[in-house]
Amino acid sequence: MRDADAVEESARAQLRRGLRVATLVVALVVVFGLGLSTLLRHLDSYETPLAQFAAFAAVGVVLIGEAVLLVRDRSWGRLRGVAIAVVLSASMLSYLTLPDGRTSTGPDWMFGAANWAGLVVVLDRPLRAAVLFLLGHELTALFNLLVFEGASRGALARFATGSVTVVGFPLCVAVVATVLRSLGAAAVAARREIERVRVAEAVAAESHHRRQQRFAELSATTVPLLEGLADGSLRPEDPLVQRSCAIEAARMRRLFAESDTVDNPLLHELRHCIDVADRKGVVVELDARGRWPTPPLAVRRDLTEAVLTALATSATRARVTVVGSDALVSVSVVADCGELDVPMPATEGVRVEALAHGDTVWVEAQWQPTG
Repeated sequence: MRDADAVEESARAQLRRGLRVATLVVALVVVFGLGLSTLLRHLDSYETPLAQFAAFAAVGVVLIGEAVLLVRDRSWGRLRGVAIAVVLSASMLSYLTLPDGRTSTGPDWMFGAANWAGLVVVLDRPLRAAVLFLLGHELTALFNLLVFEGASRGALARFATGSVTVVGFPLCVAVVATVLRSLGAAAVAARREIERVRVAEAVAAESHHRRQQRFAELSATTVPLLEGLADGSLRPEDPLVQRSCAIEAARMRRLFAESDTVDNPLLHELRHCIDVADRKGVVVELDARGRWPTPPLAVRRDLTEAVLTALATSATRARVTVVGSDALVSVSVVADCGELDVPMPATEGVRVEALAHGDTVWVEAQWQPTG
């Protein structure tokens, strides 16, 4: 999932970068192509040509700054407000030094250039940032038209007509950028939701499989015992039935403990087996020494099977000892459980020994890790 997120983030970053590059190219063409040619063509009509060149230089610095940030793959960050202020200040300077009544006319190169210069700065921001900038740019030009030029009805109509393209085209680009960001976010959210559903289904399937596996493991011994108690063929007061019930209870506790996520599964499962003896009033001591690799599930069952049988059938006391290293894991128990049928291990590498003296039985299960 992390790899998929990285791929999606890379794709979105490339898309954002491509849109920034395209917008910058348009802005460079408009400012350095159309804007500069207009400025040079009407140079004689400006009252203060140096002011126009200063305004042009300010806008050009902003575009060059965007180009540098693109090369470095960075955004404007805290300099964004400064860049917008530079563009709007350059616009005001240009408007104030235009010939009278020439706002939004041929000599007004700034009217169609500052909008693109500001757009490259706010393109990666929410749509309202682009709207606010374009509105500020329009109000700057309108303020100059109304206050300093005494706008006529024709001038206002000309201004409104020019504003359609001056605002419309950059706004469309900003809307496209916002839509692309929204589509990217929606795609990521949809993919994560699909991934969440898949994980939930996989967890449910795994849980169902584990339940079926547990039932299959209990069906050979526990289910017949329960059926016998239910149909009356087995008597609860029979010592052998009680012994079998105690053993099956310990096996069930171990079975449930096998699904827990713990640092030392072997000790964790042994403690659950010991709990069955504790509930009967048996005093159990557990002594664990050394460090050992985690045995596989089948090995853990062989290591604990004889121990849980002795614990479940002990009368008053038991002592469990676990000693381990990288080369050998030993689980032994001494308990007053009387005669004990030692189960044979089902996995290779596990060896079980037992000694009895009267009612006291000593059982040890050893496992030698391979590799």
